Amino acid sequence: MATLQELKGRTAVVTGAASGIGKALAARCFAEGMNVVLADIEPKALEATRDELAQGTGKVIALVTDVSKAQEIERLAAKTLDAFGSVDLLFNNAGVGAGSTAWESTLEDWTWVMGVNLWSVIHGIRTFVPIMLKQNRPGHIINTASIAGLIRGHHSASYATTKHAVVALTEQLALEFHRVRAPLKASVLCPSWVNTRINESGRNRPEHLLNKNAPPPPSPEMIKTWERMQEDIKRATAPSVIADAVFDEGISKGKLYIVPHKETAQYIRNRFDGIMQDI
Repeated sequence: MATLQELKGRTAVVTGAASGIGKALAARCFAEGMNVVLADIEPKALEATRDELAQGTGKVIALVTDVSKAQEIERLAAKTLDAFGSVDLLFNNAGVGAGSTAWESTLEDWTWVMGVNLWSVIHGIRTFVPIMLKQNRPGHIINTASIAGLIRGHHSASYATTKHAVVALTEQLALEFHRVRAPLKASVLCPSWVNTRINESGRNRPEHLLNKNAPPPPSPEMIKTWERMQEDIKRATAPSVIADAVFDEGISKGKLYIVPHKETAQYIRNRFDGIMQDI
């Protein structure tokens, strides 16, 4: 099936668009001459991003959106069609992190992370795919997972669970597009360390999902892990580099798996070698 090659004048929807990878994706879309719909839960950052990108044009609109709620994704789709009449690229990109082990993470941790990282992707697919199928022209959906969705081991059980689920969901989506001969493609983005504010995502955590009780004090090992992560993020890849990989490998070449950090290949191989050894 043909890839989406002509981007100028097309429309892109980006969730988690006010910072990090989402902002870089939106900037690349605008640079390609696309209409861009920005969705994020942070009003001030979202407005600033819109003003920075729009440059006085009417090609960028911004909508405060809680992506964990189906009705807000439906509203996002309606506003997109009202503004631009179609949607050609969908970036299910919003993501957060919280919690620790599978048993120490609270119900609130699990609910928040599952809602933003996984349910938002499900809502995006259920809402936008019928619209894109009806258009009957090339389109592309890119779901942001993580290298944590392809390997074993992460400090947050909920984060790892959602990222593995997003990989599986995207694989299924691509297969279903092929089965029905849809003019659509699906890709899953699995980066390693990127210089974003993912470790500060608690700033956007809803009040009703805050932990009611203080979590147990972190172990010395967890403290060391957290400190190492903070340093890794400071030295990490710029979001613009990740956005370029999405366009160059996913949208232009139609790759299902977008893994910008090629050095992680051995970690992926180690996981599957372990599976094969146990068969």
